[in-house]
Amino acid sequence: MNTVHSTTFNDRSPLFQRLGAWVARHRWPVLVSYLVLLVVVGIFGIRVFAAMESEGFNDPASDSSRAAAILADEFGTEDPLIILAIETPSSPDQSSAEAIALLDEIAAVDGVGEVISYWSTGGAESFLGVNGNTAQALVFAENVDTEVVDAESVTTEIVDNFTGEQGELVVYAFGGEVVGNAFTQQISRDLAVAESIAIPITALLLIFVFGSVVAAGLPFLVAGGTILGSFLVLFIISRFTEVSIFSLNLVTGIGLALGIDYALLIINRFREELRARESVPEAVAVTVNTAGRTVFVSGAAVAVALASLLIFPQYFLRSFAYAGIAVSVLAVIGALTAIPALLAILGKNVNRLKVRRGDLAPKDDGAWARVARFVMRYPWPVLLGTIALLLVMAAPALGAVFGQVDERALPADNPAAQAGQVLREQFPGNDASPYDIVLRQPGSPEQVQAFAEELSLIPEIDRVTTAESIVIDGSVVATNPNAATWSTADATRIEAVSNVRPIDPAGEALVAEIRGLDAPADEVLVGGLAAEEADATNSVLDRVWIVALWLAIATLVILFLFTGSVLIPIKAIVLNVLSLAATLGALVWVFQGGHLTWLTGEYTATGTIDISTLALIAVIAFALSMDYEVFMLSRIKEEHDAGKSTTDAVALGLQRTGRIVTAAAVLIAIVFASFLSSGATNIKQLGFGVTVAILLDATVVRALLVPSFMRIAGRANWWAPAWLRRTHERVGLREG
Repeated sequence: MNTVHSTTFNDRSPLFQRLGAWVARHRWPVLVSYLVLLVVVGIFGIRVFAAMESEGFNDPASDSSRAAAILADEFGTEDPLIILAIETPSSPDQSSAEAIALLDEIAAVDGVGEVISYWSTGGAESFLGVNGNTAQALVFAENVDTEVVDAESVTTEIVDNFTGEQGELVVYAFGGEVVGNAFTQQISRDLAVAESIAIPITALLLIFVFGSVVAAGLPFLVAGGTILGSFLVLFIISRFTEVSIFSLNLVTGIGLALGIDYALLIINRFREELRARESVPEAVAVTVNTAGRTVFVSGAAVAVALASLLIFPQYFLRSFAYAGIAVSVLAVIGALTAIPALLAILGKNVNRLKVRRGDLAPKDDGAWARVARFVMRYPWPVLLGTIALLLVMAAPALGAVFGQVDERALPADNPAAQAGQVLREQFPGNDASPYDIVLRQPGSPEQVQAFAEELSLIPEIDRVTTAESIVIDGSVVATNPNAATWSTADATRIEAVSNVRPIDPAGEALVAEIRGLDAPADEVLVGGLAAEEADATNSVLDRVWIVALWLAIATLVILFLFTGSVLIPIKAIVLNVLSLAATLGALVWVFQGGHLTWLTGEYTATGTIDISTLALIAVIAFALSMDYEVFMLSRIKEEHDAGKSTTDAVALGLQRTGRIVTAAAVLIAIVFASFLSSGATNIKQLGFGVTVAILLDATVVRALLVPSFMRIAGRANWWAPAWLRRTHERVGLREG
């Protein structure tokens, strides 16, 4: 039988008590205001889809980005807007009339400045594919100033009207804008599909978990408000800085996750308090003072964890920080206002339309308590065995190869992905993707020439062009006809054309080799696609330790303020690291190794793991694990503070929260698992990685590692030095 109890409030922490009582008194105005705001933010927030960007993987401060900026600003060079691969029936020469006519039409498109092709260069070998019947054309914008030329609209017009079968020609279009547009369209479709899968399944499971149809509907109020509100926040932010289209997936996933999590906790506690007291307003006040405090701490922990993504310079990752902070704050607001207001209105009617017999209030004895007590009888074997299992899962991570997102992340039948495949096969290294080298404050022309000759001797380099000459295999073969545009007062440019694919480990290795040469200049900047790839990967790896330090400090501070313990925050960090290592191992085995395609769906295996997506998975998983940590610890500490032993407190705390944590984890796993339906490989990786991490945390970590560790630690769980205990007494987060 459950114990009927009441919670006593004191003056040290009256905020949540006062908030709950105020919401209960003003329940109708609070609810109506929330619904009105929901409609308003929905009207304006939906505009976010048109304001998102699809790039943002490069570090703006990297050498490659600086090189690109200098080449554009000081030398007037630019990357082609679109790269065309044109397949002919037999040879480009025999199809010249039709090809030239087609390219003349493209050149006439408003916003196109120049088209350089196999035919315009007199049959240049670098514009001819390996098979001999595929030619290349480069389409340049009329003006690099995006305020003058709308690159997106120009790209869309060309792709829509001049690609695919064009008479006897087959035209493929590639380039940053082409791939970006493809990702934008793909993500928009994927979100709709994921939501159509996740929401109905989630709704059915919520009915089962809550045991009543009425209670099951409440989380969607918070989730809906959180998602739409976050869309509006991202739309506003997009007016001032770039925001990635990929962040919308996080808004949907985390919005549903936290909305469900927090509603589960609030409703579960309300049912418990409603059984202990007759007054509905009092039950609401107690619920907000206890579960509401937990929600607040959890939301703060999630927001702080996701804010760590601001450390990365790429706006792809920074966008997820914006989205995560917005989602966390709005989910807490909804859980502390809209849900208590509805509970105050519904009262005992929250259990209407029951689908399960019996009392729906949580019980003190059950499966989770029995699991906890069993684990705590054999703590050392359980602890060591579970750690061994996680380490085995983590083993594939030792062979991880990191990379960046490119067009191969799109479905294989996507025109942009097909174009990329044709270009890689037919033009493995050419003028469309050179290695751009900028020498700041260069030495004498003779020294620059000697450097170019040394550079051309690298086996992977086919041709080097300087302001003075064109060099092949250490010898000058021609002069540069455009010498005047290759040097400024304080800089000169060199262009190296390679025979290896830029987006490939070999391309990145070549970048490192070029950067290792002794160049005659005060500063050497290497740019180009391969350099951008290498710099983006290294930029993430170089900042991982800062993010890890941020997360560790945040965990230590928040959990200490929450529990007054030194050991519990350290335990949380260690267990999270083990869980994340196992998740990384699973990611490498599945996506780098190409296993379990029956589960993940078909994708193009690149032999790498997207480093940006991996960083995102780690931070999201860490944030959600903190969510569950706070849920469980709040009840364990409450029971321990009430005088129970560590064993009893852990067993009862796990029983009271185990069902909530498990239910929340399963529901969140369904949400993120729906991302496996995405056509974008990096979104598949995000969905798979977060799903695995969540399920590991909610089962292996919470059910096995936490009880066994806390049983072994005993009274040390709650230890802190005297000065920290005094600090916790002054500023600790405790119930009223």
